[in-house]
Amino acid sequence: MTEAYIVDAVRTPRGIGKLGKGALAHLHPQDLGAAVLRAIRDRNALDTAWVDDIVWSCSQQRGKQGGDLGRLSALWAGYDDKASGVTLDRFCGGGITSVGFAAGQIMAGFEDVVIAGGTEMMSHHAEADGWEAGTPLATLGRARGNYELYRDHPISAVGVAADAIAAMEGIARADLEALGVESQRRAKAAIDAGRFARSLVPVHNRDGSLALDHDEYPRPETTAETLAALKPAFTAMEQVAAAPDGTTMRQMIERKYPDLAWEPVHHVGTSSGVVDGSAALLLASEAGLKAGGWKPRARIVTAVNAGDCPTLILNAPVPAAKKALERAGLTVADIDVWEINEAFAVVTEKAIRDLGLDRAKVNINGGAIALGHPIGATGSILIGMALDELERSGGRYALITMCAFGGMAPAIIIERISA
Repeated sequence: MTEAYIVDAVRTPRGIGKLGKGALAHLHPQDLGAAVLRAIRDRNALDTAWVDDIVWSCSQQRGKQGGDLGRLSALWAGYDDKASGVTLDRFCGGGITSVGFAAGQIMAGFEDVVIAGGTEMMSHHAEADGWEAGTPLATLGRARGNYELYRDHPISAVGVAADAIAAMEGIARADLEALGVESQRRAKAAIDAGRFARSLVPVHNRDGSLALDHDEYPRPETTAETLAALKPAFTAMEQVAAAPDGTTMRQMIERKYPDLAWEPVHHVGTSSGVVDGSAALLLASEAGLKAGGWKPRARIVTAVNAGDCPTLILNAPVPAAKKALERAGLTVADIDVWEINEAFAVVTEKAIRDLGLDRAKVNINGGAIALGHPIGATGSILIGMALDELERSGGRYALITMCAFGGMAPAIIIERISA
């Protein structure tokens, strides 16, 4: 079987996902996709006629994000017409899946040079759904009509599910807030040390002026005291009717778990930020490496997917991580860098506890609570972050996973190639 190698990884800054406030919100999603595709091309002297395919992720594929965003972004970036593209949706997990699909095409021997990545402009979600952006991620998306009863599998709202899981697992609000504060501290340390410099590429307006060259969302002034003073965000969401029969979000969970009692605990300081962003990775086979004259930075070890309870939505990262380790013949101790997306603090906290992880190895440079979560792009961003950290620290393996709506999680393991 052919190996799939990562040649390069880039991302845009993450801009606040609020129209009129975020520095990227006035742009078209194709502008963000084109920014990272141009950077991949220019940084690697890539003849885009060599690109067999572009596998892209975008969760809300409607409005300005409708159509095949991967192909359209490539055309806007000036890619050769031969570089085809496809766009997929695995909700929050799509940015990992796009890389997994690209790697699979290469490992099967079907393609030699594939670009994977994703784009999500949360500012346009708010515009389409009538929600105020800048609020926790879980308040967005209700208008999509996804919260329905599917036979015996009720699907609630992610924020409500996060609160229920915290109670089910006995995780205190203070523990969740400690993780939120640490995410902000680590993000600030990474930014101050220039750890994002290799992958981060600026975004320009169409007139050539600079739109954004740094992450907008972090709140380094966050403290345990400021978070303790915040009101829970999802109290009202619990009572939102989520099905034609009037069943509320809370009732959906109570039907599945009748003995569970819980109180809301998550808020903006323990939930992922609403942001705009894009990322791209250049992958190649050995033949592709030779043709491009490229030196690989890492190889794809394995990429897997897992499902879990759709009512609780957020618990699949742990089984996905276990599956990836088993398929790769590795153990928890072999992984030097863990990226477990901070969709909500409880997701990462539960994974740390269930897998027995060393906290110092998890989300080393901060996570989505501090940096934001551009849904379809986040997985690709996290893979790039993990690769940069492996190179900085000299580690060998990284495992990246994240929850996805509907009770799913993709997971991928990469191995750094030594200099």
